[in-house]
Amino acid sequence: MKLNAQTLTQLDPRIAVPSYDRSQLKPGILHIGLGNFHRAHQAFYLNRLLNAGGSTDWGILGAGVMPTDAAMCADLEAQDFLYSVTEQGAGTQSAMVSGVMCGFLPVEEGHGPIIEAMQDSDVRIVSLTVTEGGYFVSAETGGFNPESPDILADIASPAAPKTVFGAIVAGLKARRDAGMVPFTVMSCDNLPHNGNVTRSAVVGVARGQDAALAEWIEANVAFPNAMVDRITPATTSERAAGLAEEYGLEDARPVFCEPFLQWVLEDKFTAGRPDLESVGVQIVEDVTPYEHMKIRMLNGGHAIIAYSSALLGLTYAHEAMAHPLVSAFFDKIEKEEIYNVVEAVPGATQEQYHAALQERFANPAIRDTIERLCFDGSNRQPKFIVPSMAENIEQGRSVPGLALESALWCRYCYGEGEQHQEIAANDPSWDRLTKLAREARDRPDAWLEMRDVYGDLGEKPAFRDAFAAALESIWSKGCEATLKAYLDT
Repeated sequence: MKLNAQTLTQLDPRIAVPSYDRSQLKPGILHIGLGNFHRAHQAFYLNRLLNAGGSTDWGILGAGVMPTDAAMCADLEAQDFLYSVTEQGAGTQSAMVSGVMCGFLPVEEGHGPIIEAMQDSDVRIVSLTVTEGGYFVSAETGGFNPESPDILADIASPAAPKTVFGAIVAGLKARRDAGMVPFTVMSCDNLPHNGNVTRSAVVGVARGQDAALAEWIEANVAFPNAMVDRITPATTSERAAGLAEEYGLEDARPVFCEPFLQWVLEDKFTAGRPDLESVGVQIVEDVTPYEHMKIRMLNGGHAIIAYSSALLGLTYAHEAMAHPLVSAFFDKIEKEEIYNVVEAVPGATQEQYHAALQERFANPAIRDTIERLCFDGSNRQPKFIVPSMAENIEQGRSVPGLALESALWCRYCYGEGEQHQEIAANDPSWDRLTKLAREARDRPDAWLEMRDVYGDLGEKPAFRDAFAAALESIWSKGCEATLKAYLDT
């Protein structure tokens, strides 16, 4: 049965459906980036809130800035903006339909529909999931990069921006000029201090256009930091077919995810917010310890298992956790090099969080692919791995495991596996990475000279020497022997 408003009452009774009146929804949140993660996370919480009797003033108006978003818009519009979310655990499964979306803006060059929607007084929050690499952060400075061509274009053409940040600036300017209360800008991407990073990007664009506007934004607009967590793999045709077979449901944009769900959010909002704490969101004064634990242990942990698994020919994360070398590699680095650079949070010590990760990564139902975990290392390594190495070295500790992880990433980016099989392009900067990985086979420093990834870390002997030794071992002895040698130390 095709999913739409008319068929909701006819679905398999095991599928939970919205209990609220969707005709009363108002777009309190404009969300940019309607990928699987947002729909399994932020939108999931909002749907839960509305089902519990929360205000229908907090409906979600979707928006996209990529050409591919137009197809998603068309698919969701055909389903009256309904979609399914299936939670899959080890031996458990549950499905529901989310109805919290109340529209999806046309995808247009210059983002005119987004800028116009931001001027609606009902919109009190503009939220984002635009990937870790979408924030124009310089690894060398750790701050906003105002010299990006797209940012320079936004500064030159404020009325027709290329980036989401240029669109937000245009929307905020319109609200300021109209004497309206500004909306809150809320990032839901996996970035350390994502609110601060978002503020830097928005203010950076505004400052290039109009210093007075930048000062007004800094003084009047809230950018709460948040930590978000839920493993949400890509939707495959196999998964969609399974949904149809199990529940008789035809959904053009289904989402599949693990049962685990967490959102830690600072209570900093310009124009109010939903009652999120009533549905399990942790509202805190400072997210720093939570995001350090999550980003360094979970996202960093994904990187730890990813490249070794790829070189060993594994396909899924649960296979990696069943592999004695990969799982032991993960455990050793977590205990010896990451516990030191995170702190316990209420309800979770480092050991407890690690144990939870072991169980989550080993979930066979989620079938999280190694290819997905390997994707976009050039943007993920500086955020998930490099800070842990830098902090350990600053505190006088060695980083043999994390240096080996980095060497495995380099070997993966060579583009050819140990059995001479091709490794397909898996990074926006793949051509550059492949070129440097091949040069690094004989001159390891070639890889470490990527200052946008490593900053000045590649110049520090504690990392540089360990990386060079690990890479030489991978090339001369192979991945398996190198992992064994590391685990024996």
